[in-house]
Amino acid sequence: MTEKFEVGSVVKGKITGIQPYGAFVALDENTQGLVHISEVTHGFVKDINEHVKVGDEVEVKILSIDEAAGKIGLSIRATQEAPEKPAAQRTAKPKKRPAQAQPANSDTQGFNTLKDKLEEWIEQSNFN
Repeated sequence: MTEKFEVGSVVKGKITGIQPYGAFVALDENTQGLVHISEVTHGFVKDINEHVKVGDEVEVKILSIDEAAGKIGLSIRATQEAPEKPAAQRTAKPKKRPAQAQPANSDTQGFNTLKDKLEEWIEQSNFN
């Protein structure tokens, strides 16, 4: 089945079918593989039909070959250069907020057991 195909090689193929999860690509008359939707392009792909059409000629990289199952995993995005991130995204680091200072002796702060809190709430409700 795949004597002439090797993992890592880049080959040309033709889109023969599209499903919500990916596109089927014919590599030759007898061999076809699948480009999973996550391997169509860089970034998120909501609708694969916005990126490829049946009959399109595409360049794909062979990611995996499963002889036993007769499956070939392909990637279009692996043949494309990744888009450069804007400078602000490359250098910006998330800012950490400083910890809020807590009063040391506060009756309303800290952990109380449910039993203690329940008694406190009952007392408060009786005064209202």
